[in-house]
Amino acid sequence: MKATKLFSGMPMFLVLGSSFAVAQQNQTKAPQQPMSFFITSTGSGNGANLGGLAGADALCQRLASGSGAPGASSRTWHAYLSTQTQSGGQAAVNARDRIGTGPWYGPKGAKIAENVADLHGDTLDIARLGNNLTKATAFTEKGEPVKGFGDTPNQHDILTGSQPDGRAYADTADHTCKNWSSGAEGTAQLGHFDRTGGGNTSWNSAHPSGCSQENLVSTGGAGLLYCFAINQ
Repeated sequence: MKATKLFSGMPMFLVLGSSFAVAQQNQTKAPQQPMSFFITSTGSGNGANLGGLAGADALCQRLASGSGAPGASSRTWHAYLSTQTQSGGQAAVNARDRIGTGPWYGPKGAKIAENVADLHGDTLDIARLGNNLTKATAFTEKGEPVKGFGDTPNQHDILTGSQPDGRAYADTADHTCKNWSSGAEGTAQLGHFDRTGGGNTSWNSAHPSGCSQENLVSTGGAGLLYCFAINQ
């Protein structure tokens, strides 16, 4: 039996087969998940003085709302930051406890982590797999790449004030620049979003830096933050 020819000389069964494959692909391709995680495109401009957690959250909210990403302005956004116990009764706050429950997706649709345990590798099995926060998945609220190790300038340091498990430090040293209210005194614990450089590839607890904008720039940063949507 001869196949019927079309205009291009292609057999009809090939055309029909190709059309079916395209239709099947369109049916099985899931829509991109809305953004629920990003790295800020800018910092406070005043080093690690963010105006406390409230100021940091406001920065995340403002950038998300102005990003143009579908649904971003209707979500509540928090910065991934820990604070430490201070005299006067202010209790410590763990970054992991203020970012919702997940899952979280980056600006280009890549899943960053399924939940808090997945993000932090809470069990040995989960830690072996690791989360999906890398230079290939983490972008600014505008979907633009962040400069990492090997780029000029390197800006891979992200403010966190956290230990690798996402919890606040319990010692007497200052790891949060006076709970994100100082651009001069103390130190800030930082993560490497690109998992590269400095002998420590932790995304949330790689090394400390001074609190001024100059200090943050000198160690490979710009005072940027991780922002998470706490409601999906």
